[in-house]
Amino acid sequence: MQDSFVSVIMPCYNAAPYVEEAIGSALGQTHHDIEVIVVDDGSQDGSAEIVSRLAEAHLGRIQLLSQNRKGPYPARNLGLRHARGAYVAFLDADDWWREDCLEKLLTALQQNKADLAYCGWQNVGEQAANTEPFIPPAYEQQDAVAEFLRSCPWPIHAALVKRSVLDAINGFSERRFSSMDYDLWLRIYGHTQNIVRVPEVMAYYRWHGSGQISATKWRQVLDAIQVRRDFVSQFPDLTAHLGADRVHELVDAQLLREAYRAYWRRDLGNAQKLFQIAFKQRLYGFRDLKYVLPALLPDFLFEKLVGDVDRGREEKQA
Repeated sequence: MQDSFVSVIMPCYNAAPYVEEAIGSALGQTHHDIEVIVVDDGSQDGSAEIVSRLAEAHLGRIQLLSQNRKGPYPARNLGLRHARGAYVAFLDADDWWREDCLEKLLTALQQNKADLAYCGWQNVGEQAANTEPFIPPAYEQQDAVAEFLRSCPWPIHAALVKRSVLDAINGFSERRFSSMDYDLWLRIYGHTQNIVRVPEVMAYYRWHGSGQISATKWRQVLDAIQVRRDFVSQFPDLTAHLGADRVHELVDAQLLREAYRAYWRRDLGNAQKLFQIAFKQRLYGFRDLKYVLPALLPDFLFEKLVGDVDRGREEKQA
């Protein structure tokens, strides 16, 4: 493997409106020593044909692989098995990078002799909850374990990783589908704490609501909690300094917090599911019972009960 060669791995499913822009973002990087591996996951909208056309126009720089509806994480693992780079970056078929993203990440990684470099990002699109540019903290200068357990530190396309590190942890796990990027960063940090930040916004995440994993709230919450639990179990030496109470606050207590967050937004489907799971896992206190117990009712009764509460409040305010 060449010392500066980067493999860009891109899962693609029905991304015809965006995939050409995403590939152009990779090929247009100021760091030219790259390959783009697109793994089409059984697209039915012409995505594969677009990638094939681009591969013919950029011979030797784009490789198209195929699988049949296995999902983005098996697609990334398939791409990894065909990657030739000493470094790997992941870019989804509907996202893009600033043109100097890979150059700056690679420079920071090499100059600091790090195993992973990460940067800031911005959500874009009408359905994005927050479109403010965001630069993450310098995790390497603080208690990164606590920060990583609090939330996923960066999105899938905001980091550059040594291939040897990905090989050491066997790539992506495929057991918790909506949080496998989070799981990857946790397992990488368990393997090596040698990371470095580039404090610039260079990655852009497009929200468009077309079945994106990010929109599946209750499942995403459960998967994220489980990968946190797995990290604590697998790397006890890294989490020992936090103590049991702090670990509980960062891991299991997230379930009830997310249930309340959904409830106060009146996202009742997600709230009810999360309250039910909190009840089953005994992750609640006495004061929570007036919210947890109604969630055990059938869906229509729970919604009616909350609706009655809302109407009663409105009548009092009238």
